[in-house]
Amino acid sequence: MNKNVPSPQAAPGTPSAPKRSLTPRRRAREYALQGVYQSLVMRRAGSLPNAAAIAKQLAEDPGFRRCQHDLFQGIFTGVLERTDELEGLITPALDRPINELSPVEHAALLIGTYELAIDLAVPYKVAINEAVELAKTFGGTDGHKYVNGVLDLLAQQLRSTEVQAS
Repeated sequence: MNKNVPSPQAAPGTPSAPKRSLTPRRRAREYALQGVYQSLVMRRAGSLPNAAAIAKQLAEDPGFRRCQHDLFQGIFTGVLERTDELEGLITPALDRPINELSPVEHAALLIGTYELAIDLAVPYKVAINEAVELAKTFGGTDGHKYVNGVLDLLAQQLRSTEVQAS
């Protein structure tokens, strides 16, 4: 795991350490979240993020070889290339300025919005669920509820036909 993002698992030997079975797709989204998180933190600090360096650092993690690389690359690159566009979609659905979101919630919203708006092969319920799971795993106590609410609203706008059909 990246040292800059809180580990989703408790310390070894801790009774509450969760056992998680990660699919290659879930792993890809987790690594994408870590990369987007790093990019957001760097941007907030006034630095220009280097996507290639971030991706290289993530690829050095032993668990990275078990992720679906093409999904990771698609989400990570897609979000970074379209951050402004995605934030433009997210902002009207927020109850506060986007820079007041935690970087984890912000990254999860960017990934969920990317999958809702750009990757139409991903069913809207899957896009929302995966972003919510990322926020649960890496974010604060109730951040996942906020992510769920915002993405649900965006799904109604971006995927109205699919939402109405379900």
